[in-house]
Amino acid sequence: MNNPLNKKLFYGALLILALLAPFGLYPVFLMKMLCFALFACAFNLLIGYTGLLSFGHAAFFGGAGYVAGQAIKAWGVPTEIGLILGTLTGALIGLVMGLLAIRRQGIYFTMITLALAQMLFFVALQAPFTGGEDGLQGIPRGKLLGFIDLSSDMTLYYVVLAIAIAGFALIVRTIHSPFGQVLKAIKENEPRAISLGYDVDRYKLLAFVLSAALTGLAGSTKALILGFETLTDVHWSMSGLVVLMTLVGGLGTIVGPIVGAVIIIMLENKLGDIGNWLASVTHIEWFNTLGDSVTIVTGFIFIVSCSLLRRRRLCRRSGDQGLGRAD
Repeated sequence: MNNPLNKKLFYGALLILALLAPFGLYPVFLMKMLCFALFACAFNLLIGYTGLLSFGHAAFFGGAGYVAGQAIKAWGVPTEIGLILGTLTGALIGLVMGLLAIRRQGIYFTMITLALAQMLFFVALQAPFTGGEDGLQGIPRGKLLGFIDLSSDMTLYYVVLAIAIAGFALIVRTIHSPFGQVLKAIKENEPRAISLGYDVDRYKLLAFVLSAALTGLAGSTKALILGFETLTDVHWSMSGLVVLMTLVGGLGTIVGPIVGAVIIIMLENKLGDIGNWLASVTHIEWFNTLGDSVTIVTGFIFIVSCSLLRRRRLCRRSGDQGLGRAD
């Protein structure tokens, strides 16, 4: 899809499909997929184009949801201000976490982000306004800009779609900007980027904060859609889930994380129905319990994705070496 015309046609087809989707599928389910698609794209900006594996993105996702929900529910701020506050919360948490972790590399960077995210999880567990294990309940949708009533699922769907498209467009613009090219250079060969005079740590920190902000936007929007925020969104398993979405769709691709998010969310919601259908076709009763085995199925997908990714990378390296010998 290197032809610009083909890209425009592809994105146009996706847009038309998204505009028509709520007439055939449940709008709340579609909005949830859009939020996770934006989450996965934001995460892919960091791992796919900068080469940084973070296990702390649940902190941005859930932390922003709590702040946005509390701002709209308890502080009485307009809906758009609540979403902005949630996005800024994600960026602020990302800045603090990035300043502490960005000078480390590899597994050390990953483990620092995980540890800091779990610290936020325990804060959310004990803070009075979060509701602890019961979560923050009763978040009102309100009115956007004072006159767009978001109580209707259809109206809110198109608002969420606009938010997701804006976030996706920002990511695409970032990837194709000079800043994005430097990020790719850092991922491919960090010592060479340093030798060219780039302040690598500053670029990585900026990418980290941008990814955190977009993740915060996704988390805030999800809290608004569902009307509640729970500890699930700040737990380390949420960070693992977005890693899985990105791996399934394809690291370092633009549309891949969206596809991965759609696949994983559909599996989580429809696996029970798939199991019941398989049981009726094969007459194997075990398939009826498939809906209770979502973690096992997603774990299996994770293993397969990692194996295929490794094999593809090895094939690419072998091909490059072969071309090198031919030259």
